[in-house]
Amino acid sequence: MPFLGVFDLIIIGGGAAGFFGAIQAAEMRPGLKILILEKSNKLLSKVRISGGGRCNVTHYCFEPTTLSHHYPRGQKALKSLFRKYQAKDVVEWFENKGIKLKAEDDGRMFPVTDNSATIIDCFLREARRHNIKIELNAGVTDIKPLNTGFNVICDKTEFRTNKVLIATGGHPNTSSYSFIKNTGHTILPLIPSLFTLNDSQKQFKDLMGVAVPNGMVRIAGTKFHQEGPILITHWGLSGPAVIKLSAWAAEYFHEHRYEATVLIGWIPETREEVVRQFLLGYKVTNGKRKIYSYPLYELPQRLWVRLCELAEIEEGKIWGELANKNLNKLLELLIRCPFTIKGKTTFKEEFVTCGGVDLQEVNPETMESKKVKNLFFAGEVLNIDGETGGFNFQAAWTTAFVAAKKISED
Repeated sequence: MPFLGVFDLIIIGGGAAGFFGAIQAAEMRPGLKILILEKSNKLLSKVRISGGGRCNVTHYCFEPTTLSHHYPRGQKALKSLFRKYQAKDVVEWFENKGIKLKAEDDGRMFPVTDNSATIIDCFLREARRHNIKIELNAGVTDIKPLNTGFNVICDKTEFRTNKVLIATGGHPNTSSYSFIKNTGHTILPLIPSLFTLNDSQKQFKDLMGVAVPNGMVRIAGTKFHQEGPILITHWGLSGPAVIKLSAWAAEYFHEHRYEATVLIGWIPETREEVVRQFLLGYKVTNGKRKIYSYPLYELPQRLWVRLCELAEIEEGKIWGELANKNLNKLLELLIRCPFTIKGKTTFKEEFVTCGGVDLQEVNPETMESKKVKNLFFAGEVLNIDGETGGFNFQAAWTTAFVAAKKISED
C-alpha cells in the first residue's frame, strides 16, 4: 500500500466541523502540517445546501445555558463547551474574515449575501492560506495507533500523523462508523432526527401549503410538545414546530416505528375553557353571521372551512343556529385536531443523526478520546444533535474549536 506522507494532524471528514477544526488549529499554531481526508468527491456538502442554499451558520443566542437548551442530545456537555466558544464567537470569527452575518426574526443567522458559497469560499480560501492539504475520494478504513501517532489507512493509500480529529458527520449506516468502533469506541444507535410526519388519513392533503404561524403540536399520551409555525403538506405535517418535535421525540418515534397520534392546536390559545367562552360569546354577539365566511383566530380561510366541515357544521349555517355538539367538535378541532401518523419523511441531504460516538468516552474539556490519546472528535459524529435553526452547525463549530485548541497546545 502506497505511503503518502507524514502530518502533524489528519482530519477525517471534509465537512463543517472538519474544515473549521483544520483552520482553527492552523491559526492557533501556524506551521502545522494538516491533511483533510474526505471520502466523497465533494467538500462541505451540508454547508452548501443548508438553509435552502443560504447556509444557516448559527443561531442568534449568545447565552451559553440558553443556547444549550436547544439540543435534545449533548445538552449537558454543550452547556460547558459553549462557555469556551459560542455563537457570538462564531459571528466575530466570520466578521474577521470579512463575512457579516445577519439574524432573521426567528433567530436563524445567515451571511448577508444569502449564499452558502460565501461560507464555502471562506473555508477553501483559509485552507489554501494555511497550506492545508485536501484529499478527495479518500475513505478511511482503519486507524492504527503507533507508539507515537497513528497510521491512517484509506482504501489504497496510507498516511502517518501525530494526531487525528474525526469529523465525519452523521450517517444513517453503522458501516460508516466501523473504523471508529475499531478504536474501541461505543457507537450509540443511529436514529434519524429532524423529519416531517406522514398523515395516513390525508384529510388535509388538498390544503398543502396552508400554514399557521403560532400553533401547538404534541404526541398524544406523552409530554412531547412544541409550539411555533405548522405547515400542511401533501404527505402530512411539517414546519418548525413539527421538525423540532421530531428532534426531541426522535427516540420515541423510532421505538414506536413512526406511528402515533399527533394533536395539532391551530391557534395560540390552548386552554379549553377560554376557547369555549370565546366561541359561546361570539355565537351570542354574531348570531346572524355565516360561520364558514368569517374565520376566527385569523386562521386561513381554507383551513377554517375544513375544520367546520369536520365539525359537521352545514355550509350556510349562521352562528345563532350552531348546536352545542357542533361547537364542541369545532373547539376540539381547534386545539386538539388529531392526525394518525404512520411514517416520516427525511430529506437525505439534510439528514441529522441522533446517536453516534458516546460522549461518556470523550473528554468534554478537550474533545479528546478517553480511550485513545491524541484522538479527537468534533461535530455530528458525536451523540450530539440540535433543533433546526443553525444549532447543529454551532455544535460543529464549538466542538471543532475546542479540539483544535487542545491539539495546538501539545
